[in-house]
Amino acid sequence: MRTSPAQPAASEPVHTSWPAPDSARRYGSVSRFFHWGMALCFALVFAAALAHYFAKDSALDQLLWQAHKPVGALLFLLWILRATWALLHARQRPPHVNLAAHLGHLALYALMLAVPAIALLRQYGSGRAFAPFGIPLMQGHEDKIAWMTELGSLLHGELGWVLLALVAGHIGMALWHRRPGHTNVLPRMLGKP
Repeated sequence: MRTSPAQPAASEPVHTSWPAPDSARRYGSVSRFFHWGMALCFALVFAAALAHYFAKDSALDQLLWQAHKPVGALLFLLWILRATWALLHARQRPPHVNLAAHLGHLALYALMLAVPAIALLRQYGSGRAFAPFGIPLMQGHEDKIAWMTELGSLLHGELGWVLLALVAGHIGMALWHRRPGHTNVLPRMLGKP
């Protein structure tokens, strides 16, 4: 006697195509790529910043600091792509657990934009050329623009530390929600049911 394979539940469609789309239950492959790709970039950028702050001029600082600016520029590009993707697929994505989670994500998105944008503004104001990963992004010029460099010096580092605190809070809350009786949100970003 021949048996048929088990059929998935009607509420859980099977997606065999790539990229897997976002759904109300989990994030799709493109959203997960942006999330985890940016997480890796943030790990490198923050490791470089921490080494530069706590062990300036050490071998670790010299190794990591050279990646800080180019990876920061990459994060800016990934933010633009990620935010565009999120807006285009907003109705298909999992809902936020509560208002605090929604506001926390908005704050993360705002700082993920502001921190590298302010750094790029400072870079331009400094008059130095900038070519992350060998790609010419800014031509050098002789005139320095004081308000740009001053704004960057005033806010980039401080907002970067706030962003690090929010990222740590984001990770902490994702782990907190794994407790019994809470909505376990981590599988949404792991692509699991």
